[in-house]
Amino acid sequence: MADLDAIYEDEIFVEGYVPDPVSVSVPDPVVVRGNGNMTLFGLSNKFDSEFPQTLSAKVAPEEYKATIDRLNSVLKKSLPMNVKWLVCGCLCCCCTLGMSLWPVICLSKRTRHSIEKVLDWENSHLYHKLGLHWKLGKWHSDSSSMMEYVLFIEFIPKVPILRPD
Repeated sequence: MADLDAIYEDEIFVEGYVPDPVSVSVPDPVVVRGNGNMTLFGLSNKFDSEFPQTLSAKVAPEEYKATIDRLNSVLKKSLPMNVKWLVCGCLCCCCTLGMSLWPVICLSKRTRHSIEKVLDWENSHLYHKLGLHWKLGKWHSDSSSMMEYVLFIEFIPKVPILRPD
């Protein structure tokens, strides 16, 4: 008598088809560089608000511009104070053996953290739902040996829920 409880795997071979369970193609991240007239410790005073065409099917230009405007307002508030402390630190650098530059370094770090907080809020409220992730990262400039901070807009890969395990 046949074993009715047994499960047999029926293999069907299709010529030219190789199953790849992990292949999910993700486009390269979009890089938004700073385009201000002043850069302090790698952080520009303004990000480019021109809408990249690779995001045209993902996010509305108005939402992109609102996010960039929020980031630029954080930079607009914090960078003038950083410049004042940099000038004071450079003037007093010889007397304090370089210790007068510490406030500028701490303020620059605080500015980066403020930008990252804005990006985290934007990601959790809008962009993760759209399959995007914004982050602030270092970028090696092609024209010089300097590092600068840029915005990376990464595409979150979609999980193929229709494919069986």
